Amino acid sequence: MKKIFDTVSFKCSRLVTKNYSTSFSMAVYMLSPSIRDAIYSIYGFVRFADEIVDSFHGYDKEQLINDFEKEYYKAYHSGISLNPILNSFQHTVKEYNITDDLIQAFLKSMKLDLVKLKYDNKADYNDYIYGSADVVGLMCLKVFVKGDEEKYNSLKGEAMRLGSAFQKVNFLRDLKDDNLILNRNYFPGVDLNSFDEKAKKAIIDEIEADFMVAYQGIVKLPIEAKFGVYTAYVYYKKLLHKLENTPSHQIGTTRIRVSNYSKIGLLAQSFVSYKLKLV
Repeated sequence: MKKIFDTVSFKCSRLVTKNYSTSFSMAVYMLSPSIRDAIYSIYGFVRFADEIVDSFHGYDKEQLINDFEKEYYKAYHSGISLNPILNSFQHTVKEYNITDDLIQAFLKSMKLDLVKLKYDNKADYNDYIYGSADVVGLMCLKVFVKGDEEKYNSLKGEAMRLGSAFQKVNFLRDLKDDNLILNRNYFPGVDLNSFDEKAKKAIIDEIEADFMVAYQGIVKLPIEAKFGVYTAYVYYKKLLHKLENTPSHQIGTTRIRVSNYSKIGLLAQSFVSYKLKLV
């Protein structure tokens, strides 16, 4: 039965989320059960595309990402894919009216990772972040508002700023791997080989400004989504705080993490704030 296959497909997306990101998986679990599967399916899609361009060394990455895109559109038009990640994602795209411009912008940024190693100006940097992160926030927002276009349009700006903040934190956290392994530099005007406190502070100030705007959107989210998104926000704020307190030279040589023990504490803190209606 197709229904059984669809159920298995969404479970596969959930498994991908749990195995690739304990923090995001924890945040998704704080969402209403009615929307969890849809968010898992979005994460599975974007994670697989990201893994193609970042991790599948020794394989033809360009061919793989092009095939992934073609298979998605085949799934979308036929209503099924034997790739369970694409099968669950195409269901979510249709159910929540995720527009194709968001998907195309995302795939464009993923493909840029195959050919562009350095971002020399702010416009290119912002364009990459829009495609790699902002649109993912907008895809999730489509699910959160459940077809309420007025609500979606009123929260688009804040959702994009949250996506930007998350991505920039990831860039800062992954400085070592991006620079030494992938030979990438996303930050315009920053020399990663002489990364200093001044450069770090400028990046952190930019991220804090994104978080400030994003928070105004979090408090306006539907009840089904608010706690889960706030949990992710608190986690990334903690990670940013750790990066802020880490010497710049160490960020370039070590991947900074938030321990699982700390994540549990952050979850408890988020729950208390939520229950006291501080969010």
